[in-house]
This record gives sequence, C-alpha cells and structure tokens, in this order.
Amino acid sequence: MTVRLYYAPVSIAEAAELIEAENLVKVYFDPERGDVRALDGVSFRADRGEVYGVIGPNGAGKTTLLRILGTILKPTSGSARLAGHDVTTDPEGVRRIVGFQSASTGLYDRLTAREMVAYFGRLHGMGERALGERIDDLFDALELGPFRDTLVSKLSTGTRQKVSLARTIVHDPAVVILDEPTAGLDIMVARRVLELVRDLKRADRTVIFSTHVMREAEKLCDRIALIDRGRFIEEGTLAELRDRSGRDDLEDIFFSIVGNARDF
Repeated sequence: MTVRLYYAPVSIAEAAELIEAENLVKVYFDPERGDVRALDGVSFRADRGEVYGVIGPNGAGKTTLLRILGTILKPTSGSARLAGHDVTTDPEGVRRIVGFQSASTGLYDRLTAREMVAYFGRLHGMGERALGERIDDLFDALELGPFRDTLVSKLSTGTRQKVSLARTIVHDPAVVILDEPTAGLDIMVARRVLELVRDLKRADRTVIFSTHVMREAEKLCDRIALIDRGRFIEEGTLAELRDRSGRDDLEDIFFSIVGNARDF
C-alpha cells in the first residue's frame, strides 16, 4: 500500500537540488593513531525526488557523512546545505525538513508504538488532528496497526524498525536519510521498507540511502556513490558505473573500482 504524504512539510525552495555538499572533511582524534580523517573531501548533489545511494565497507565514512547531513555531527571543514539550510549555521532549519533514521532504532522502550511516533510528530509542531491522520496512514501502510498500543520494549526487531521509520517520516520531511534501514531484518520486513522508499520517491522526496546490500542499491537508487577511506571513489547511475568498470553486477563493480583505487 502506498503511503499518502499529505501532511504539508515546511516550505522549501523549488530548486531541483535539495542537497549540496562541498568538500566535507571530518577529522577525529584517536589516542593511538592520532588524527583520523573519517571524511576526506566529499562533494555531491542530490536532486528532488532522487534516491541517492551510498555504498562502502565498514569504516568507510558512510555513517559519518549521514550524521553530518542530519546535523548530528559537525564537519571539520567544508559545507553542506539541505534545501538551502546550512548544516553548520542553520541546523534547526535542516532538522525541520529532514527525517533521519540511524542504524540503531533509537526508540523509547516505555512508550507504545503510537506514543513513540506521536511524540516525534509533536516535536515537529504537528497539530493533533493532522498527526492522528498521519499516524493512522503510516501504521496502515507499514502494517503496524496490531502493535499500535504495544510497548516498544515488547516489539520484535523488524517491528521496531518499522516504528522507527514511521517516526522518521511522520512530519513528511523533504529529505529522508536512511542509514542501513534493512540491516538485520527478515525478507518480508525488508521488502516493506524498500516499498516505502519507492513511495517516498514517487512523492518527490529526496532519499539518501546507505546500504551494504548491493541488490537493494541496484533496484532503488537513481545514482550511487562508492565510498572508501572517507572519499567518494566513483559516482553515477548504475549504467554509468557499468560503463566505467566494464562489469554488470554492482558487487563486481564495487570491488573493481574500489580495488583499483586502493594502494596495496
């Protein structure tokens, strides 16, 4: 079932590009290794209505990038703007038009599924009538109806993930950031999550989608960035990546391009 995205989000500019990142750098200090560049000059654009995939191994910088876009982390240098709002100078503006789901669900065990989603809707200033309609719609689309009054602590992993998705998009954000949203899910729940991403695209929302599952990226993403050691090694449509690598399968493309870019 398609999710109706009828709750009007904060007004955004009509420009096609909703995300603009320029030379993003993030440096952490490690007592053993010294300065570690988790991001090393990442630049990209993501358009309205686009699913933009970010693929890379563990520790490549995917989550750091997404947390910067979601204003959870500040970049060491460089800039990023979402619908014209700068992540460093206007983080509140960014948060109004973004929905962010991390790899961990980040739910409160003592709330019911409905209370959890309603809490985030109120944080975004939704009125009670619109919020109630929105929750009913999301719970119907995500098949959460039987669990609406169940405590989060008693939900299965897959159901918790769906509740997390509902609270991520309850305010109908223009930009949705999903960090490995299907990790650890069974095939049925994962399929529903992917259907929701397609719904968001059809509704002209911009989705940043991080995944380890190459097949998901092949099916969903309009463009794909391959990230390794904090840098974008390659970016393009699946057809463009195939042309540049001479490989058809995305996993083969990834190992070919990233392997050639590394100094062994």
